[in-house]
Amino acid sequence: MRLHLASADAVRDAFREIRAVVTKRAGAEHFQGVTVQPMAGASAEDGIADGYELILGSSPDPQIGPVLLVGAGGQLVEVLHDHALGLPPLTTTLARRMIERTRIFSALQGQRGRPPANLAGLEQLMVRFSQLVVEQPWIKEIEINPLLVGSQQLIALDARVVLYGPDVAEAALPRPAIRPYPTQYIRPYTLRSGTDVIIRPIRPEDEPLIVAFHSTLSEQSVYLRYFYPMSLEQRIAHERLTRICFIDYDREMVLVAEQIDPNSAQREIIGVGRLMKMRGTNQAEFAAVISDAYQGQGLGSELLRRLIAIGRDEQLERVVADVLPDNRDMQRLFKKLGFRFRRVLGEPVRVELDL
Repeated sequence: MRLHLASADAVRDAFREIRAVVTKRAGAEHFQGVTVQPMAGASAEDGIADGYELILGSSPDPQIGPVLLVGAGGQLVEVLHDHALGLPPLTTTLARRMIERTRIFSALQGQRGRPPANLAGLEQLMVRFSQLVVEQPWIKEIEINPLLVGSQQLIALDARVVLYGPDVAEAALPRPAIRPYPTQYIRPYTLRSGTDVIIRPIRPEDEPLIVAFHSTLSEQSVYLRYFYPMSLEQRIAHERLTRICFIDYDREMVLVAEQIDPNSAQREIIGVGRLMKMRGTNQAEFAAVISDAYQGQGLGSELLRRLIAIGRDEQLERVVADVLPDNRDMQRLFKKLGFRFRRVLGEPVRVELDL
């Protein structure tokens, strides 16, 4: 590697030197050329001259699988020992929390006249890096060091990747402790009105959309879903929505129906269906609620059908649900899909479907 080449002649000389070294040590047949790229920080306009050197990496833990690392990088990485650990896959919120646990975070916010680093870009890079780790299980170790983070740009100055050997069976590869986002359950659907929606698993960043969704529900819809008049303030409390939006896909599945509002051109959620495993059993409980403006469009039955199919994919034994005696529409739907009914006077109707 040759750095700080300030002219075309310097680049030519560096090329000849590298070719000569490779030819001498490995043979001319092994020289495959060089890569030439701009020198990071060579221009004050590139937003990288005042950048900070970080390290971003992943290595396996024998018990919990791949573990992510971020912190102060460069030549002093082994001396400073300034890093934070996390589990893939990340969201932008989780990435920010990792960065905040490092000592270098205070410097990244801007110190002594230096502009703050591009933290939003760093968060996005960490999210994509974590997705790479999850989606490519044959990667044993991967590291970017140094990762130069400036006020505008991020540049990987050096990186290495170590793969598992051919003697390792695919079944023996470590699995992430947190199940990645189940993209296989994303599929479109068309309402009876002709409106196109996307039905997909919920994501942690959906919390603002869920807050807006709850404002579209009438008192009747809330009562039929929760069995008591739960206030809007209770339903949109951050502590509650965190548990709903940030879930372990191994233990529960929440599907949302999303469309583009024709008036505002913004994304909105118009229905939510939930399948949650019951502790100590291999069965799950179903619940759903649809925005009042979109009831009677077949969305509730589609959410139930898809969650039943997911339950079979996840090898559940049974899906159960409780429904109020006066909720005739849901009872008709459960009957249509083959659920058994168990009625006790004064109690919600329990319905069950063996998978």
